Amino acid sequence: MRALIVDDSQFIRSYLRALLEVHGIVCEAAGDGAAGLDCVRRFGPYRVALIDWNMPGMSGLEMVQALRQDPALDGMKIVMVTTEAENDHIEAALHAGADEYLMKPFDEAGLIDKLQMVGVVEA
Repeated sequence: MRALIVDDSQFIRSYLRALLEVHGIVCEAAGDGAAGLDCVRRFGPYRVALIDWNMPGMSGLEMVQALRQDPALDGMKIVMVTTEAENDHIEAALHAGADEYLMKPFDEAGLIDKLQMVGVVEA
């Protein structure tokens, strides 16, 4: 299984990669929404994309909207992984097409729980 991690924080990209690779998930990473979209275009759909909200250039919300405009990507699960904790942010992300919402800070159990909720890993 392949995952795309999109976050402007190198620490978060490395942390997510370490947590996912333990579970046998192969990861690609990008530092912003535009680079994340480029990964999807070059390497095809991923099983799941973990996307931060606040990034320079293209935000995570804009990336989610762009991904959901392509019917070929309908099967790709999207989890927003962000510090944005207000209900209006959560509603906007889910309305744009995110499948789940994980708030930072998080731990391995919280991440795996969200991935189970979207059907990416088994319970």
